[in-house]
Amino acid sequence: MKDQELVDALDGVWRSIVALGADLDANQWRAMTDCPGWTVQDNVAHLIGIEATLLGRPAPDHAAPDGPHIKNDIGKMNEVWVDWYRRKSGPEVLDAFRGVTNERMVVLRACSEADFGAASWTPVGPGTVRDLLPFRIFDSWAHEQDMRRALGRPGDLDSAAASVAMDRIGGALGYVVGKKVAPADGTTVVFDVRGAVGRVISIGIDGGRAHAIDPEPADATVRISMDVETFLALGCGRWQANEAVGDGRVELVGDETLGRRVVGELNVLF
Repeated sequence: MKDQELVDALDGVWRSIVALGADLDANQWRAMTDCPGWTVQDNVAHLIGIEATLLGRPAPDHAAPDGPHIKNDIGKMNEVWVDWYRRKSGPEVLDAFRGVTNERMVVLRACSEADFGAASWTPVGPGTVRDLLPFRIFDSWAHEQDMRRALGRPGDLDSAAASVAMDRIGGALGYVVGKKVAPADGTTVVFDVRGAVGRVISIGIDGGRAHAIDPEPADATVRISMDVETFLALGCGRWQANEAVGDGRVELVGDETLGRRVVGELNVLF
């Protein structure tokens, strides 16, 4: 995508979150999501914290309680914003989200090509503003989906943001198969992801290294089929692989043992 197309995708997912939260009642805002430890409201508060930080705002002077869902220093920093916003109501948090994302859009819409190429923090190390944008789209969309699953309101699975999320998880499949699973040379794995932003991705192993195969092999060692929501929920570590295979959300044709191993390693969330 071009720079402003990425900005469009980010704007789209933020608008979708605002629309989703517009009519929620207190119980819905407090509903637990499958993002560990966080309610619907907490997911929105997390996004406020990231975008406010990118605007140069300091974190609240607040000590957040520890919890089993906090695994590292980044998690501790995230929890400061999330816990601070727990004193506010859901509509108040949504208003704050609307305000901070509107400010971020003003900044991003005004960016020149040089601005997009400027140095920036990213979750995987130093990069540029351009490098950061797909991460912000992916993170925003993933947390929107956490909210939607908790609320029983599926949606935004066919958007530009969903496509960016698909690119991120799909782009890591070579690592999943080649490094995390590391099957024998000659192994081929086909991922058949169904849906508006779905695609077929084939991975082969040669010389101990994974590589993309195009066209897909007719006799893959295992073919793994699922819809976009399942693929991305597994890729974000939100669903348990054994449960998804067991209840038919994931279908395996061929070497089922290998297929289960691959599905069990799909979590590539940064």
